[in-house]
Amino acid sequence: MPIEFLIFLTVFSPALAGGLNLIFNKKPNVRDTVTLLGALITFYFSANIFLGFDGQVTQYKLATIMPGIDISFHIEPLGILFSLLASGLWILTHIYAIGYMRGAKEKNHSRFFFFFSVSIASVMGISFSGNLFTLFLFYELLTLITFPLVSHKGSTEALRGARVYLSILLGTSIGLQLLGIIWIYFSVGTLDFVKGGILNGSFGSLELILLVGLFAFGIGKAALFPFHRWLPAAMVAPTPVSALLHAVAVVIAGVFTLLKVGVYIFGVESLSVSGATDWLTWLACFSLLFASLIAMTKDNLKARLAYSTISQLAYVVLAFSLANSLGVLGGAVQIITHAFGKITLFMCAGSIYVATKKTNISDMQGLGRVMPITFLSFLVGAISIIGLPPMGGSWSKWFLIMSSLEADKQFVIIVLLISSLLNIAYLLPLVAKGFYLNSADQKELKSFKEPSAFIWLPPATTASISFLLFFYVDYIRDFMINFGLEISI
Repeated sequence: MPIEFLIFLTVFSPALAGGLNLIFNKKPNVRDTVTLLGALITFYFSANIFLGFDGQVTQYKLATIMPGIDISFHIEPLGILFSLLASGLWILTHIYAIGYMRGAKEKNHSRFFFFFSVSIASVMGISFSGNLFTLFLFYELLTLITFPLVSHKGSTEALRGARVYLSILLGTSIGLQLLGIIWIYFSVGTLDFVKGGILNGSFGSLELILLVGLFAFGIGKAALFPFHRWLPAAMVAPTPVSALLHAVAVVIAGVFTLLKVGVYIFGVESLSVSGATDWLTWLACFSLLFASLIAMTKDNLKARLAYSTISQLAYVVLAFSLANSLGVLGGAVQIITHAFGKITLFMCAGSIYVATKKTNISDMQGLGRVMPITFLSFLVGAISIIGLPPMGGSWSKWFLIMSSLEADKQFVIIVLLISSLLNIAYLLPLVAKGFYLNSADQKELKSFKEPSAFIWLPPATTASISFLLFFYVDYIRDFMINFGLEISI
């Protein structure tokens, strides 16, 4: 099958699954089965693109808007990895969402799954965007499509959180990112993604620093301080949406976009020589420590995980700012390992809520004894996020340490080590409470149990993958090396 047709099918399949959700509104079992098939088919097409990629980056133009501005798609290593990650996690998230939405007795299932599916179509479009214009279109579509998911409950709190979500993400993308895109177009005459970048000395040192700032802050989905408030605000959404935001689509789309712009618009070597990202290294270090310190103060589990995500995203921003190939590798691995680790944690939070209706960590004493699968899955995901062997998350920290040495920024290593200690401090207390502290109400504790397999099996699966990634990270590294990224280790 021609590769351009596979790209079209990868983008179209989730959108079709979303439409079928509305058609089968009155038949929930049929509706959910059709959507699951849509997820499987999307992953199948993504896998075929991965297997058929020969290293030749080819542009496929869908339409020309004006000279130098096209709606076009292409395939390259970062985009292929992102599409595989998002489509694969969609399968598990959909299974989980079926159990959660029914177990928590949430309303408007068809509407929920429609927007959920179309958001994946937007992510696929971002993955295979051939230029900044196409990427911006799908980036904005993702924001608009996920707004109804954040506001799904319809409560005053949900609507308030959704407004914050929408205003920050649209404000940063239109006010900053779009300005950067326009500036590049009128300076260079093209927006195409090209290996090594397209700027070709068109910007002076100060201009390049300003342009980096427009994208670093304009890609608001990366949740870089001070444009991070939308992420905690969005936690009013149902837990499957939190998983979508933190691991499958939104924030991952943000840091992927930043990394892709760094590689194919700025050019890693150009950024390194210019020193235009030195200031961003300091801001990323501050953001990851600042968010971790706030996470430690949160008793609500989802709020704590939200600030944890802000901290973990800063690792990818840091990778971009280090401006070398090891940093790009570390950022790519961080995107993958964080996605599996964080989706595990959020699914476990949802599992606890469905089984017990508890949301605060201080109320979860002893729950690990009656929900061992959930709490053991949380432990594995937490260890991966912390960056300890033998979990996949340890490799991204390792690559970032090596990247810091190559960039002659040893202070970053100290920041990374402090961050890992803070991660331990805000993630492991839940496990300690669950397994080692007695519940004050033994009668209440005995009334709880693991929820249905629809809810506990997906986080157990993603936790297992977090473990396996430790042993198979070389496949990611080799894939990126074999298809264009020069890595010196």
